[in-house]
Order: sequence, then C-alpha cells, then structure tokens
Amino acid sequence: MDAMFDVMDDIEDARWQDETQLHLTLRYIGEVDTPLANDIADALSRIEAPAFNLELRGLGHFSKSHWPHAVWTGVAHSPELLVLQKKVERAVVTAGCEAETRRFLPHVTLARLNRSSGPIGDWMARFGDFHAGPMRVDNFLLYESTLTPNGSHYDPVVRFPLGKKENLK
Repeated sequence: MDAMFDVMDDIEDARWQDETQLHLTLRYIGEVDTPLANDIADALSRIEAPAFNLELRGLGHFSKSHWPHAVWTGVAHSPELLVLQKKVERAVVTAGCEAETRRFLPHVTLARLNRSSGPIGDWMARFGDFHAGPMRVDNFLLYESTLTPNGSHYDPVVRFPLGKKENLK
C-alpha cells in the first residue's frame, strides 16, 4: 500500500483516493433494492476460492470525451484473480442481476480528475514503471457506494474469506 501512496501526488487538482477508498472492483452492481442486495450477499457467501498473491503493475487512465477522468494502477496477470472474478460474476447473475457486458480490466483507481485537473503526461512518464507487491488477498468485500459532491464514498458491507472454510469437505 505504501508504494501506491508514493505515486499519489503531482497532478494538480486531482482527487486522490484515501486508504479506505482504494479497492479493486470485481463486479460493479449498481443500485439494487434490499431483497436483491441480500440475495447477492448470500450468493457471494457461497464462493469457494483459495487465497492468493497479487501484484500491482503500471499506470493508466480512463478518458471521457478525450479528457482523462481517472488514473489507476493495473494488476499483473493473475489466474487466481480471474477465477475469483468469474465466480463473483456468476454469483451476482444467479442472484438476479443482468450479466456484465464490459470486459474485466482489473485496476485500482488512484485519483479522480476533472477538467480543472492538471495534465497527467509528466506523472505517467515519471511513475509509469510502478510496481507493488506481492500482496496477500485472503478476502473480498461487498461494498455500498454513495455518491457525494466529492465523488463516490465506499462503505464495506460484508467481508467474504478466501481459503479454507470449515464446512469444506
């Protein structure tokens, strides 16, 4: 985590994420009612997958109308992460959500940008060889997000462990 904070600087007017907001999204669900949210949590609780190591590698950005709106760090290839993401997708669809049509691009958003933010080219050149990890992934979380004037705020709702479960045979 410290390595991420070392690169989180030098873009004027960027809204850098704090430690509690840094996450890797396995599946964006969107707004759902309480019964469906409970069904999703129940389906996610049945996922069985091993704990694994994960490395962050490189930087990138997302753009809208040719204007960068977020900068992020990527994730090194991880078969275990891809298996977990597919299990999460299957669980969410089984619970009643529509299937995701966008390609999974594992990343951790570092900052949100707007049109008043400074250019990102120098920052990308300076930190483009970013690397952090390996980090142990032994759980995943279901978050609730709330849109505020300062961007989305993420609150953990349920934590799901990875690795051996007592009821596994």
